Amino acid sequence: MELHRYADTWDPDDRDANFKAEVAQWTVQDPLPTFEQLSANTGIPVGALVRYALVKWASEGHEMIMHAGPRMVRRMGAICEEAESDGSVDAKLSAYEALRDIVSWLTVPLDAE
Repeated sequence: MELHRYADTWDPDDRDANFKAEVAQWTVQDPLPTFEQLSANTGIPVGALVRYALVKWASEGHEMIMHAGPRMVRRMGAICEEAESDGSVDAKLSAYEALRDIVSWLTVPLDAE
């Protein structure tokens, strides 16, 4: 498997524009020297370290859903969709406030630590 840089153009209204911009930004550097050094320090093969990092990153979304719960994630998505559908600044501000309240509630267990 080759690790390629991502450099492309996309329409501003592309629903994945933010993600594409982030991929382009984060693929500028070569990650292999970091994995090679970590491999040399730990004795763990580079391929195993890369696999570990990818699996851990890919599972983060699933972990978030497990912690917050599918209903909460859908509720947050619906708040955003409703604001986008309305399109007004007031609707988006109201959505921000609703999401802020949810995030505040979700961080209560973190604040207790």
